[in-house]
Amino acid sequence: MNLKTKNAFLFSGILFVLFAILTVSLCLFDRQPIGPQNSEVGLATLNGFVFNTLGESEFWYDVTELLGMVVLLTAGCFGILGVYQLFRRKSLKKVDADLYLLAACYVAVIVLYVLFELVVINCRPVLEEGVLEASYPSSHTMLAVFIMSTAAMQILRRVNLKWLKIALVILSLAILLIVVIGRLLSGVHWFTDILAGALLSGALSTFYYAVCKRFLWID
Repeated sequence: MNLKTKNAFLFSGILFVLFAILTVSLCLFDRQPIGPQNSEVGLATLNGFVFNTLGESEFWYDVTELLGMVVLLTAGCFGILGVYQLFRRKSLKKVDADLYLLAACYVAVIVLYVLFELVVINCRPVLEEGVLEASYPSSHTMLAVFIMSTAAMQILRRVNLKWLKIALVILSLAILLIVVIGRLLSGVHWFTDILAGALLSGALSTFYYAVCKRFLWID
């Protein structure tokens, strides 16, 4: 295992640990009823300050909802690629292993989303259609960071035209950043929701890269 791969595994582990520390901190520290319907929020001083400073924005909410669909379509494109390889190569074994791993990571993201819908850490700073919903971690952030960062990795390996490769990678990372920043500016999440989504999905995407570099990609 080369140093670059070791560092990727190490960085992934660090991000997972930071996510765990943040989650525990939200459960234990500075919990105050600053949310709608007097719902308690962890690290309330920090979250309240950021929310009151940035406020709410329907524009950024709409932008992130639209780009959220683009993110899901991007994931769907890699699913289609896997199905195409299956029919063309006529064997499950001949579908690229990194696509199987990518699909497994997509499932992991969905499982984590469902888990935190059931185990509520924080609720949204605003009501959604009059309903108080779980908001930790931000699912838009999780999906955007993981799907678009791994999409950039796939593009770097699969697209041959240099100008197209550069353009698609820039577009992928731009969508990632706009969704993360826009979701915070929209006011439908606390700051720690966004941070947690970025940490968790960043850990998963770095883990995906490390496993591919160690076992699947031959340079």
